[in-house]
Amino acid sequence: MSITYTFPSTDALSSGLNDFVAKRSSEAIADHGAFTVAVSGGSLPKLLSKELRQNPNVDFSKWQIFWADERCVPLDDADSNYRELKIQLLDTIDSDKQPKTYTIGAFGKDAEKAAVDYEQQLKDYFKELPDFDLILLGMGPDGHCCSLFPGHPLLNETSRWVAPITDSPKPPPERITLTYPVLDNAKAVAFVTAGEGKQDMLQQILEQPQLQLPCQRVNPKGSVFWFVDDAAAGKLQKQTISKY
Repeated sequence: MSITYTFPSTDALSSGLNDFVAKRSSEAIADHGAFTVAVSGGSLPKLLSKELRQNPNVDFSKWQIFWADERCVPLDDADSNYRELKIQLLDTIDSDKQPKTYTIGAFGKDAEKAAVDYEQQLKDYFKELPDFDLILLGMGPDGHCCSLFPGHPLLNETSRWVAPITDSPKPPPERITLTYPVLDNAKAVAFVTAGEGKQDMLQQILEQPQLQLPCQRVNPKGSVFWFVDDAAAGKLQKQTISKY
Protein backbone atom coordinates (compact mmCIF):
# COMPACT_ATOMS: atom_id res chain seq x y z
CA MET A 1 0.00 0.00 0.00
CA SER A 2 1.28 3.46 -0.92
CA ILE A 3 0.12 6.75 0.59
CA THR A 4 1.26 10.12 -0.78
CA TYR A 5 1.17 13.14 1.52
CA THR A 6 1.63 16.60 0.03
CA PHE A 7 2.62 19.81 1.80
CA PRO A 8 2.53 23.46 0.67
CA SER A 9 6.22 24.05 1.44
CA THR A 10 9.37 22.23 2.48
CA ASP A 11 8.94 23.67 5.99
CA ALA A 12 5.47 22.13 6.19
CA LEU A 13 6.88 18.88 4.80
CA SER A 14 9.55 18.81 7.52
CA SER A 15 6.86 19.42 10.13
CA GLY A 16 4.75 16.53 8.86
CA LEU A 17 7.78 14.26 8.64
CA ASN A 18 8.77 15.22 12.19
CA ASP A 19 5.34 14.20 13.46
CA PHE A 20 5.38 10.94 11.48
CA VAL A 21 8.87 9.87 12.55
CA ALA A 22 8.29 10.85 16.19
CA LYS A 23 5.15 8.72 16.29
CA ARG A 24 6.90 5.73 14.69
CA SER A 25 9.77 6.12 17.12
CA SER A 26 7.53 6.20 20.20
CA GLU A 27 5.53 3.18 19.04
CA ALA A 28 8.66 1.13 18.33
CA ILE A 29 10.33 2.01 21.64
CA ALA A 30 7.14 1.15 23.55
CA ASP A 31 6.91 -2.16 21.68
CA HIS A 32 10.49 -3.44 21.72
CA GLY A 33 12.69 -0.87 23.42
CA ALA A 34 14.42 0.58 20.35
CA PHE A 35 13.77 2.38 17.07
CA THR A 36 15.65 0.92 14.14
CA VAL A 37 15.92 3.28 11.20
CA ALA A 38 17.90 3.39 7.97
CA VAL A 39 18.57 6.74 6.33
CA SER A 40 19.68 7.83 2.86
CA GLY A 41 21.59 10.95 1.84
CA GLY A 42 20.86 13.82 -0.54
CA SER A 43 18.34 16.37 0.71
CA LEU A 44 16.73 13.88 3.09
CA PRO A 45 18.81 14.57 6.23
CA LYS A 46 18.04 18.29 6.08
CA LEU A 47 14.31 17.81 5.48
CA LEU A 48 14.19 15.16 8.20
CA SER A 49 16.12 17.07 10.83
CA LYS A 50 14.73 20.61 10.55
CA GLU A 51 12.09 20.07 13.27
CA LEU A 52 12.94 16.59 14.53
CA ARG A 53 16.16 17.74 16.22
CA GLN A 54 14.11 20.09 18.41
CA ASN A 55 11.39 17.57 19.29
CA PRO A 56 11.49 16.93 23.07
CA ASN A 57 9.27 13.86 22.69
CA VAL A 58 11.85 11.89 20.69
CA ASP A 59 14.13 9.63 22.73
CA PHE A 60 17.15 9.57 20.45
CA SER A 61 19.08 7.45 22.94
CA LYS A 62 16.92 4.50 21.91
CA TRP A 63 17.57 5.00 18.18
CA GLN A 64 19.66 2.55 16.20
CA ILE A 65 20.67 4.38 12.99
CA PHE A 66 21.90 2.55 9.91
CA TRP A 67 22.43 3.88 6.40
CA ALA A 68 20.35 2.71 3.43
CA ASP A 69 23.36 3.39 1.25
CA GLU A 70 26.76 4.98 1.70
CA ARG A 71 29.63 6.18 -0.43
CA CYS A 72 33.04 4.55 -0.01
CA VAL A 73 34.65 7.71 1.33
CA PRO A 74 35.95 8.78 4.76
CA LEU A 75 33.23 9.73 7.25
CA ASP A 76 34.35 13.38 7.18
CA ASP A 77 34.28 13.57 3.36
CA ALA A 78 31.81 15.96 1.73
CA ASP A 79 30.27 12.99 -0.14
CA SER A 80 29.59 11.00 3.04
CA ASN A 81 25.92 10.37 3.84
CA TYR A 82 26.92 9.94 7.47
CA ARG A 83 28.54 13.37 7.51
CA GLU A 84 25.36 15.04 6.25
CA LEU A 85 23.21 13.44 8.95
CA LYS A 86 25.86 14.28 11.55
CA ILE A 87 25.74 17.95 10.58
CA GLN A 88 21.96 18.16 10.33
CA LEU A 89 20.95 16.00 13.30
CA LEU A 90 23.56 14.17 15.34
CA ASP A 91 25.62 17.25 16.25
CA THR A 92 22.49 18.91 17.65
CA ILE A 93 21.68 16.09 20.10
CA ASP A 94 23.05 16.22 23.66
CA SER A 95 25.94 13.84 24.28
CA ASP A 96 23.98 11.80 26.84
CA LYS A 97 21.13 11.28 24.37
CA GLN A 98 23.13 10.28 21.30
CA PRO A 99 21.72 7.45 19.18
CA LYS A 100 23.76 4.41 18.27
CA THR A 101 25.09 4.78 14.73
CA TYR A 102 26.37 2.06 12.42
CA THR A 103 28.79 3.54 9.90
CA ILE A 104 30.67 2.21 6.91
CA GLY A 105 34.08 0.72 7.71
CA ALA A 106 37.37 2.34 6.68
CA PHE A 107 38.13 0.25 3.60
CA GLY A 108 38.97 3.04 1.18
CA LYS A 109 37.34 2.43 -2.19
CA ASP A 110 37.02 -1.32 -1.62
CA ALA A 111 33.23 -1.58 -1.90
CA GLU A 112 33.22 -5.37 -1.57
CA LYS A 113 34.97 -5.33 1.81
CA ALA A 114 32.77 -2.46 2.96
CA ALA A 115 29.61 -4.32 1.95
CA VAL A 116 30.67 -7.53 3.71
CA ASP A 117 31.53 -5.59 6.86
CA TYR A 118 28.27 -3.63 6.84
CA GLU A 119 26.18 -6.76 6.32
CA GLN A 120 27.95 -8.25 9.34
CA GLN A 121 26.96 -5.18 11.37
CA LEU A 122 23.35 -5.82 10.39
CA LYS A 123 23.67 -9.51 11.32
CA ASP A 124 25.23 -8.66 14.68
CA TYR A 125 22.28 -6.43 15.56
CA PHE A 126 19.26 -8.09 13.93
CA LYS A 127 20.50 -11.72 13.95
CA GLU A 128 18.19 -12.48 11.00
CA LEU A 129 16.87 -10.60 7.98
CA PRO A 130 16.54 -6.99 9.23
CA ASP A 131 13.03 -5.74 9.90
CA PHE A 132 13.61 -2.01 10.22
CA ASP A 133 10.95 0.00 12.00
CA LEU A 134 11.41 2.63 9.30
CA ILE A 135 13.56 3.14 6.22
CA LEU A 136 13.81 6.74 4.97
CA LEU A 137 14.68 7.18 1.31
CA GLY A 138 15.06 9.90 -1.26
CA MET A 139 14.11 9.76 -4.93
CA GLY A 140 16.80 10.27 -7.54
CA PRO A 141 16.08 12.21 -10.76
CA ASP A 142 16.31 8.90 -12.64
CA GLY A 143 14.01 7.10 -10.19
CA HIS A 144 16.80 5.46 -8.20
CA CYS A 145 16.69 4.89 -4.46
CA CYS A 146 19.49 3.86 -2.11
CA SER A 147 22.22 3.13 -4.66
CA LEU A 148 19.90 0.97 -6.76
CA PHE A 149 19.93 2.47 -10.24
CA PRO A 150 17.68 1.79 -13.27
CA GLY A 151 18.86 -1.14 -15.34
CA HIS A 152 21.60 -2.14 -12.91
CA PRO A 153 22.16 -5.85 -12.08
CA LEU A 154 21.84 -5.07 -8.35
CA LEU A 155 18.10 -4.66 -8.86
CA ASN A 156 17.97 -8.45 -9.04
CA GLU A 157 20.19 -9.19 -6.02
CA THR A 158 18.34 -11.51 -3.67
CA SER A 159 20.97 -13.21 -1.49
CA ARG A 160 22.99 -10.32 -0.06
CA TRP A 161 21.60 -7.83 2.45
CA VAL A 162 24.24 -5.24 1.57
CA ALA A 163 25.76 -5.11 -1.90
CA PRO A 164 28.75 -3.27 -3.34
CA ILE A 165 28.53 -1.08 -6.41
CA THR A 166 31.63 0.15 -8.26
CA ASP A 167 29.98 1.66 -11.33
CA SER A 168 27.45 4.09 -9.89
CA PRO A 169 26.26 6.47 -12.63
CA LYS A 170 26.41 9.18 -9.97
CA PRO A 171 29.81 9.94 -8.44
CA PRO A 172 31.48 8.62 -6.45
CA PRO A 173 31.25 5.26 -8.26
CA GLU A 174 32.14 3.08 -5.25
CA ARG A 175 29.25 2.61 -2.82
CA ILE A 176 27.38 0.10 -0.72
CA THR A 177 23.61 -0.25 -0.64
CA LEU A 178 20.85 -2.15 1.08
CA THR A 179 19.15 -4.59 -1.29
CA TYR A 180 15.47 -5.28 -1.93
CA PRO A 181 15.23 -8.22 0.50
CA VAL A 182 16.03 -5.77 3.32
CA LEU A 183 13.90 -2.92 1.96
CA ASP A 184 10.95 -5.25 1.49
CA ASN A 185 11.16 -6.63 5.03
CA ALA A 186 10.77 -3.18 6.60
CA LYS A 187 7.77 -2.33 8.74
CA ALA A 188 7.48 0.96 6.86
CA VAL A 189 9.30 2.87 4.11
CA ALA A 190 8.99 6.63 3.64
CA PHE A 191 10.20 8.43 0.53
CA VAL A 192 10.92 12.14 0.88
CA THR A 193 11.33 14.47 -2.09
CA ALA A 194 10.73 18.11 -2.92
CA GLY A 195 11.05 20.66 -5.69
CA GLU A 196 9.56 21.35 -9.10
CA GLY A 197 12.43 19.49 -10.75
CA LYS A 198 11.04 16.22 -9.35
CA GLN A 199 7.58 16.61 -10.92
CA ASP A 200 8.01 14.39 -13.98
CA MET A 201 9.78 11.54 -12.21
CA LEU A 202 7.38 11.59 -9.27
CA GLN A 203 4.43 11.37 -11.64
CA GLN A 204 6.02 8.43 -13.45
CA ILE A 205 6.75 6.58 -10.21
CA LEU A 206 3.34 7.05 -8.63
CA GLU A 207 1.12 6.83 -11.71
CA GLN A 208 2.99 4.67 -14.23
CA PRO A 209 3.73 1.44 -12.32
CA GLN A 210 4.57 -0.46 -15.50
CA LEU A 211 7.91 1.39 -15.71
CA GLN A 212 9.29 -0.67 -12.81
CA LEU A 213 11.76 2.01 -11.74
CA PRO A 214 13.86 1.28 -8.63
CA CYS A 215 11.61 3.34 -6.34
CA GLN A 216 8.56 1.49 -7.66
CA ARG A 217 10.11 -1.88 -6.88
CA VAL A 218 10.20 -1.18 -3.14
CA ASN A 219 7.41 -3.34 -1.76
CA PRO A 220 7.73 -3.70 2.02
CA LYS A 221 5.60 -5.88 4.25
CA GLY A 222 4.42 -2.62 5.82
CA SER A 223 3.26 0.52 4.00
CA VAL A 224 5.07 2.90 1.65
CA PHE A 225 4.62 6.59 2.40
CA TRP A 226 5.58 9.53 0.21
CA PHE A 227 6.25 12.96 1.75
CA VAL A 228 6.41 15.55 -1.03
CA ASP A 229 5.88 19.28 -1.39
CA ASP A 230 3.29 20.79 -3.73
CA ALA A 231 6.02 21.78 -6.18
CA ALA A 232 7.05 18.15 -6.67
CA ALA A 233 3.42 17.01 -6.74
CA GLY A 234 2.44 19.46 -9.49
CA LYS A 235 1.68 16.79 -12.12
CA LEU A 236 -0.03 14.23 -9.91
CA GLN A 237 -3.72 13.42 -10.26
CA LYS A 238 -5.89 14.50 -7.34
CA GLN A 239 -6.81 10.93 -6.44
CA THR A 240 -3.11 10.12 -5.93
CA ILE A 241 -2.75 12.73 -3.18
CA SER A 242 -3.64 12.65 0.50
CA LYS A 243 -3.34 15.40 3.09
CA TYR A 244 -1.40 14.58 6.23
